[in-house]
Amino acid sequence: MNNAVTIYGIKNCDTVKKALKFLINHSISYEFIDYREKPISQKQYEGFKKAVGIEVLVNRRSTTYRSLSENEKQSIDFELISKYPTLIKRPVLIKDEKVVVGFNEKKYLDFLL
Repeated sequence: MNNAVTIYGIKNCDTVKKALKFLINHSISYEFIDYREKPISQKQYEGFKKAVGIEVLVNRRSTTYRSLSENEKQSIDFELISKYPTLIKRPVLIKDEKVVVGFNEKKYLDFLL
């Protein structure tokens, strides 16, 4: 099966590793983009946000999020995401301009296969 997808994340993230292993085990072609090495553009950020909403996109359990001021937590925008890419929940999987955030095997099966 050759369903090429793009997966954004951070290479040392355990959840990203699980997602990549899933893709490999299901013979799904992918392009991995580490957004610490290649930051997302404002257009990509807006696309992610439009597709899933800011509530799903932001990793509120991260140390980075918890270290933000209350004002920053209330106004997360592209500038803040650019400064702290770990605010994005990982991984972000894109196929045919559809977006899934996080890793859940059943969700991935429904989305990809």
